[in-house]
Amino acid sequence: MALRVGVVGGGQLARMMIAPAVELGIDLRVLAESDGMSAALAATAVGDYRDAQTVLSFARDVDVVTFDHEHVPQDVLSALVDAGVAVRPGPEPLRHAQDKLVMRGRLQELGMPQPEWAAVAGTADLQSFLDAHGGRAVVKTPRGGYDGKGVRVVSSATEADDWFAALAEDARGGALLVEELVDFTRELAQQVARRPSGELRVYPVVETVQRGGVCAEVIAPAPRARGRLADVAARIGIGIAEGLDVTGMLAVELFETTDERLLVNELAMRPHNSGHWTQDGAVTSQFEQHLRAVLDLPLGETEPRAEWSVMVNILGGPAEGTIDERFEAAMAQHPSAKVHTYGKAPRPGRKVGHVTVVGEDLDEVAYEARAAASVFLD
Repeated sequence: MALRVGVVGGGQLARMMIAPAVELGIDLRVLAESDGMSAALAATAVGDYRDAQTVLSFARDVDVVTFDHEHVPQDVLSALVDAGVAVRPGPEPLRHAQDKLVMRGRLQELGMPQPEWAAVAGTADLQSFLDAHGGRAVVKTPRGGYDGKGVRVVSSATEADDWFAALAEDARGGALLVEELVDFTRELAQQVARRPSGELRVYPVVETVQRGGVCAEVIAPAPRARGRLADVAARIGIGIAEGLDVTGMLAVELFETTDERLLVNELAMRPHNSGHWTQDGAVTSQFEQHLRAVLDLPLGETEPRAEWSVMVNILGGPAEGTIDERFEAAMAQHPSAKVHTYGKAPRPGRKVGHVTVVGEDLDEVAYEARAAASVFLD
């Protein structure tokens, strides 16, 4: 009988696990939030991932449960574990991806380099932090933010009043996270795969380019990141994977500062946008690697297939028509580009696909990837 992996969440990350699952002979099953989602081809159930009975019913006949996102509540995760389901990553590691205050506290215990930060419960706390850090800082909601959501740069404590008010109405209570405004030269990402038996594989550190809080491009490996910088990034990734007992893929988003330090920004315990280049540019894609890892199978090589890979997200899509209507034109005009679409309707700012080009000349590779992605935009 084929090994059975249940993925909670029907988005594009689950969609991109389908092809490697087929190649590995894995029976991939998806619990989608609604009909017609990106991973509809593998959706064996539709339901609310926040409902324990729905998730338990879905997980009844699989060997391991993993995730397309980190939003499954802790009580649902605990119910799975109590029922004897293998959950990877487990509830405790996932807490650090679900709550940024929990993450910051644990990374501090592990001695990981990170921005100066504090938990602030009200305007007075936030103003004190601002006064001590040059009058500007980054405020984040601890739970639920992604792609620039739940993040603000503030210069006055009153700019977070609505978030403090929302916390006061939330039965869970809590505080906001405030961080120093880091003077960074670029953003990097380090991916690590880890299986329950402890085997680890490290991918090359990559450079990510953000626009409007959303990842727009990834260059792999990161230019000017060989030697010491790459070693430091790898050590940080390995230390977090082991320190938090992560199983599956881990992405560590990093700031490279003007004085050449690396600081941990955020974490993701699943395949991540910064690793989409691996589909076409690495010996083992992050999606295949994640399946191997959560099933505790031997991990694959992470070496690049070419000198450079550039991944460009297709953000928004065409103003009229569908993504598929532009697909043939992109293929004809840019035959070296690999185009991946997510089965999503176009919408401003929405990730509806990505393009990857690999090759030996970075300027040429980047040009082709950007040009191919632009075919899908108006």
